[in-house]
Amino acid sequence: MHDLAGKVAVVTGAASGIGLALASRFGRDGMRVVMADIERPALERESSALAAEGIEVLARVTDTSLESDVEALAEATLARFGGVHLMCNNAGVGSRGLKVADLPRRDFEWVIGVNLWGVVNGIRAFLPRLVAQDEGHIVNTASVSALYHRPRMGPYNATKAAVVALSETIRFELDEDGSKVGISVLCPSWVRTNISSAVRNLPERLHYELTPQQAEEMLEYKAVRRQQLRDEAIDADEVAVQVRDAVLANRFYVITHPESIDNMRARFDRIVAGENPVEPA
Repeated sequence: MHDLAGKVAVVTGAASGIGLALASRFGRDGMRVVMADIERPALERESSALAAEGIEVLARVTDTSLESDVEALAEATLARFGGVHLMCNNAGVGSRGLKVADLPRRDFEWVIGVNLWGVVNGIRAFLPRLVAQDEGHIVNTASVSALYHRPRMGPYNATKAAVVALSETIRFELDEDGSKVGISVLCPSWVRTNISSAVRNLPERLHYELTPQQAEEMLEYKAVRRQQLRDEAIDADEVAVQVRDAVLANRFYVITHPESIDNMRARFDRIVAGENPVEPA
């Protein structure tokens, strides 16, 4: 895609954080924007704010872990705008900060449902349409946690690594077919968002109670991460600019922090040497 004006962008997880920044950026670049999110009040508030700027917006409450919701999102997009050109599979949830051995199955179901099945559902609903028109772009939000892994983030690490693998596979297949459809994978490090409180959207069917010891461990973990967030985070608007530029250039990897590349090189060196992994600096 070399021109954005007048085209249609769909963004999931669009009511806050990176998703809101993407919706804002693409809307201000002249695109018509479909904002999808599971949080109705935040979605209504933020979509109204963008509409007040003169951006043409469709807001749609969507649980991306549900195939039916995402397919309905695609149908609503086509009904309103008559087409789609950019799909940002961005909705995601974070880690509870517990060891894999201590996590209940329901935690895995929740994180995999949103972070991986949400992307799969978005691809299945939108990619065939883009391929049929031989125009458009997909952006899948992964994480640097897909490229090197910290402890106490098991389900998150696993899903984000899967998103990178899936995105790379799609890129190879599009190139093989000579398609003009592009794809990018976003691998952000610390960004100022509210993903750390994503448990507010945990479905009742997947709710579980922590033991007092687990609750204490989680609080300690999140305190450390909050400090890292204060020290290292960038604004979501900066990420959105990087994504916009990647879409226009059809660049595959979007790695937001230069220090992430050093951590990737260190990990690769240890893999080649057959050494145990170490937590990145």
